Amino acid sequence: MSDYLLDETPLSPGVVYRLLSGSICPRPIAWVSTQDARGNANLAPFSFFNVASVNPPVLAFSPLLNGKSELKDTVRNLNEVPECVVHVGSEGLIEALNATSASLPPDDDEFTLAGLEKADMPGVSVPRIASAPVAFGCRLYDMIRFGDQPLAGTLVLAQVVSIHIDDALWDGRHVDMDLLKPVGRLAGSDYIRISDRFAIERPA
Repeated sequence: MSDYLLDETPLSPGVVYRLLSGSICPRPIAWVSTQDARGNANLAPFSFFNVASVNPPVLAFSPLLNGKSELKDTVRNLNEVPECVVHVGSEGLIEALNATSASLPPDDDEFTLAGLEKADMPGVSVPRIASAPVAFGCRLYDMIRFGDQPLAGTLVLAQVVSIHIDDALWDGRHVDMDLLKPVGRLAGSDYIRISDRFAIERPA
């Protein structure tokens, strides 16, 4: 057994990343579209992602600075156009999702790279993925930066203003997981399906 008091036994950011991403899993995947002030679209997946609030509805995801302490295009775009569309990563589009994780120049369009069609999203100017079964149109609520060092995160709080969902998935009360087939991230190149599930009733 090992214990690490980080103030006394510092670990490198790479080691901390591997410990966190390998332990805190599976993680849902936010597939986020944004655009800059000139209308150039960007699409990128982030697995540091979850629901932060229901009333108001707020989603939280956290892009990390790269090894050169540079911001991701997603954060730069949100500084210019404070809107985004958050899609849920699912099996049916996993190859396209993976393709959009590539590092491209800011003017390159990941929709085009991945062969994805754009569609209008109500309430925001940013396009959604036309074939994605679930999408949340969001306006920026807040961004919290945790520093300028490599791998520092920027926590994005995005307030949901519109929802797109395929009718086949939603009966007004439940989302059909067998049709949505969301995927989660583990460490490295590993993903996980939800095909092996179990239920436990919560206590009163």
